[in-house]
Amino acid sequence: MFKKKSWREKLNDSKDLPKVVKLNDTASQHWHGHSMAIPAPIEVDALMKKVPKGKLTTIDEIRKKVAKKHGTDIGCPLTCGIFSWIAANAAGEEMAEGKKDITPFWRTLKSNGELNPKYPGGVEFQSDQLKSESFEIDTSHKIPRVKDFEKYLV
Repeated sequence: MFKKKSWREKLNDSKDLPKVVKLNDTASQHWHGHSMAIPAPIEVDALMKKVPKGKLTTIDEIRKKVAKKHGTDIGCPLTCGIFSWIAANAAGEEMAEGKKDITPFWRTLKSNGELNPKYPGGVEFQSDQLKSESFEIDTSHKIPRVKDFEKYLV
């Protein structure tokens, strides 16, 4: 019988990643670049771990750092988003076990400053964590976002 992988196992399963791919003409026009870095999940987790208390990052910022690290024009938007979700859930597993030194996933926002409803505990947990770090949450949108999040980017 097949045993489902834990989030931590998924985080540490790099398969054939990272890798750099050349974009075809259509993709180049869409993404405004000629090469794309596809990170390993653990790379995205490492970037999320570096965000100190009082600071924030977004998926776009992670993508820029992945691209710079691998010398490409862009970081893959799909895998960076998926791997941040995996990192968050791996941290959620550790949190459930009582571990304190976990990836501070609540400091990683969606690209427009929105909270991520797919993270453990949903937007309520992420909002509570951010408020405890003195961030102001704007609830006037469909999905809450951090007010003036750009001021706090790492």
